[in-house]
Amino acid sequence: MKDVELKEVDQAKQLMTRENNGCVKVTVPENTGAKYGLSKDELIQIAGTTGWVRTRWALLVLFWLGWVGMLAGAIVIIVQAPRCKPIPEMNWWNEGLLYKISDVSAFSDNGLKGVEEKLDYLSQMKVKGLVLGPIHTVQADQPDTLNLTSVKSEVGTENELESLLEQAHKKGISIVLNLTPNYEKPSGWFKNATAVAEKIREACAYWLTKGFDGIFLSDLKDIAISHYWPSIQVIFNQTDNTKKVALMGSVTGLSVDEVSLLLNRSGVDLLLTELADPAESGGRQAQAIQKLYSGHLQTSLGWSLRGRSLGSPAAPARLFHTLLFTLPGTPVFSAGDEIGLKAGEKLQTMWDLENPVEATNATAKTRQEERIAVRDFFKALSDLRGKERSLLHGEYVSLYSSATSLAFLRLWDQSERFITAVNWGNDSVTMKLTNSDLPAEAQVRLSTDAENLAVDHKVSVEKLELGPRQAVLLSYPYPG
Repeated sequence: MKDVELKEVDQAKQLMTRENNGCVKVTVPENTGAKYGLSKDELIQIAGTTGWVRTRWALLVLFWLGWVGMLAGAIVIIVQAPRCKPIPEMNWWNEGLLYKISDVSAFSDNGLKGVEEKLDYLSQMKVKGLVLGPIHTVQADQPDTLNLTSVKSEVGTENELESLLEQAHKKGISIVLNLTPNYEKPSGWFKNATAVAEKIREACAYWLTKGFDGIFLSDLKDIAISHYWPSIQVIFNQTDNTKKVALMGSVTGLSVDEVSLLLNRSGVDLLLTELADPAESGGRQAQAIQKLYSGHLQTSLGWSLRGRSLGSPAAPARLFHTLLFTLPGTPVFSAGDEIGLKAGEKLQTMWDLENPVEATNATAKTRQEERIAVRDFFKALSDLRGKERSLLHGEYVSLYSSATSLAFLRLWDQSERFITAVNWGNDSVTMKLTNSDLPAEAQVRLSTDAENLAVDHKVSVEKLELGPRQAVLLSYPYPG
């Protein structure tokens, strides 16, 4: 028994030998008698049998059929999928609202410095461009005193103007300078535009080299018909800026046919009209909008309201915010419109909203809350317009019009659609909206009537009920 144990021990010792470095080396004996699986020759022999050959060919054919099927399916999907329309060419003034600060001193006690201090506020309102001034020096009705390349001391200095321009550009806000010569009198061109046309041309060249993004001229018809006009236009085509500079103008008191003719003849980049007028019937407004939209690029159409119409009792501010922000073209507002200021109210009222009103003054507190709500509504519309392609550059389709109401559709390719409906009359109206693109119901996105048209609720499109002096913005997805 002991001999066997010793032999086993000796055998184990033979398998384990100690190296010089102290490590133990283990030798594993080969078991030549063990056999696992098939040998190479056996595998080759089996693989060559008829069954395995057929199996391999079947798998190969299935692989290629599957691959070709997936390729064909992908091609069919690509071919049958609806193609996206190319995005139309847009300029910076088409991407958001323009904000007019005509009276810099009224807008801020610190003049141009004060405007620079309010740039954050303007960014919050999603302002894309400022139309500033006029701020040049001139004595009323005295063309000899006109200096279009100066800055009147009441508002600041040229250095302050350049600082404002630099800081505005950093925030993505462009600045257009209003060079209307005789801006303190009704006759903006001294009743003789030709007499100051050369000064206008020189001033345009001067301020554009300073980095301004455009020039604005009121009562454009007066200068656009003069023989100097082509020499002014050419300046805007010769600038070296990669960013396009704009020649803008405004007109008042013209019919839609006259506005259309002026757009064709003047070649301005943006013409601001006041055809969206609450004093006019909805039918006439619908015709004017349709005529301008069908005859001109919407990138050249600008919309505003006459004077302080936004805050008048006949035209609630939020109603016309809704209208201007959703028309095809560029919405243009004057400072104070965002809170619904009325004629004669001071612009300082905008900044007073940041100061809390005493709780004991219930009337003032209610008024402040109303104006803050109007401003929030304005901001929501501005934000929505900047994001939605249908509102930015979509097609315009008239849906309904009456003496005191208007409804239209904005749509673009496969993007979400928007329906605008406004009723500035004193009676409720039932709008029967019909179009092949319309669904039975649409979702309320923004509304002036929170009780009957609450945001996010679904409402009937076939018979849309709209109360007196109310507006609603609806949306629905691409019907496919």
